[in-house]
Amino acid sequence: MKQILLTTLAFLFASTAFAQVADSTGKGQIRYNQYGVPVNRTPLFSEERNGVLVFESKNEDYKIWFDSRVQVDGAAFFGENEDYDPIGNGVSIRRARFAVKGQVTKDWYGEVDLDFANGILELKDAYLMYSGVKNLEFQAGNFKETFSMEATTTSRYLPFMERPMVVQTFAPSRHIGAQVKTNLNWFMAAAGVFFQAVEDAEVRTNVEDNNKDYGRGAGYSVTAKMVAMPFYEDTHKGLHIGLAGSYRLPKSDMATSEFGGVRYSTRTATSINRKKYLDTDVIRDVHHDLLYGAELAGYFGGLRMQGEYIGNITYLNNPVATVSGETSRLNFSGWYAQAGYLLFGGQQRYNTHDGEFTQPSRGRGWGDLELLFRYDYLNLNCAPVYGGSGQNYSVGLNYYVNNNVKIMLDYMYSDHDRYANGKGKLLVGHDASGAPTKDYTKVVEAPGKAGVDYHTLSVRFEIDF
Repeated sequence: MKQILLTTLAFLFASTAFAQVADSTGKGQIRYNQYGVPVNRTPLFSEERNGVLVFESKNEDYKIWFDSRVQVDGAAFFGENEDYDPIGNGVSIRRARFAVKGQVTKDWYGEVDLDFANGILELKDAYLMYSGVKNLEFQAGNFKETFSMEATTTSRYLPFMERPMVVQTFAPSRHIGAQVKTNLNWFMAAAGVFFQAVEDAEVRTNVEDNNKDYGRGAGYSVTAKMVAMPFYEDTHKGLHIGLAGSYRLPKSDMATSEFGGVRYSTRTATSINRKKYLDTDVIRDVHHDLLYGAELAGYFGGLRMQGEYIGNITYLNNPVATVSGETSRLNFSGWYAQAGYLLFGGQQRYNTHDGEFTQPSRGRGWGDLELLFRYDYLNLNCAPVYGGSGQNYSVGLNYYVNNNVKIMLDYMYSDHDRYANGKGKLLVGHDASGAPTKDYTKVVEAPGKAGVDYHTLSVRFEIDF
């Protein structure tokens, strides 16, 4: 027993001595992770950077930080047509985001981003990125497709509380995929292949049911964009010219009964009013659809201007009859134009790496105010699909309190056509006498009341940290 005890003590002593030699920091003992693997150790220093807590190594190869965001919204609606249902006022936690982001080596980056808004869990970004090849970035995981300038702009820096209708309807959001991107100072380009969405439990159930019950694949999209940025070296002024395109097959993230179809809809640039007046319902028997977009933006001092046109062509497997003959192509489109000006000497900022506007500087110690105007239009009518068309006139006032707090006040007047009643109700059209008909060769402009029009006044309190 004594011999065993002495042997054990000798072994422990030797192990301790070896651990002290093997310690990668040269200080203390070697450390192991929860899987029993010896780990490298690098001291980190911490600091607050514009209200964000950052941990970073001395050589800057390793960095980790938390990215949280809370947006508290309220909206009131008034002036809607008496022939339509009233619109309920409300409040909402628009976003409650928590993300962990890490630069784990000089060339490898990754992040996980979750949203808990209103008690509903959604996965946002979850990807890794490699930047070890000069002027190139390779990205894989769940992230936004690089298509629309307004869509890829983070919600913390949006000029209005919600994106324009055409962006919400057509611009691709987050999907699982892989992308390569290049940035050559004045020129940026990205191209990638993307599959289904993975937002929440409902979407995941659709994917699984389509796979196991019907043997259906995920479907895919190919998306590409290029941007020219004259004056990229000038922080006082700049110009943005962008073109984008996307070839898209129907995805398995739709319900099994709707597979092979697409649906285009929007909540008219507000999240609290849950009614979708502009809605094609499910367009079935779709082979693929094409998206194309053009962007023009610029800034000078405290002034910024931005606009986009996005078009959609939906190709059907079999032609359908319309009043002007058979067609197998449906055309939808929309656009917006917006401008903003910082009233107290602040400067607009533009991110040349991603081709989008970012957080402006403030002109006063107490912050700055930005006055904004926007017009946006969307048309989802293309016989025999009548999803409605609409336009919004918006005015916004943003108060940038500091690097982390922003208060937004938006007014919007929404004007819809008679088809904007939700879910493409006028797929059953009307003949010249006003009688309902399913014979699309006899469909004419449907009689009836005008579309719903109303005013919206909304406010947002936001903190980012």
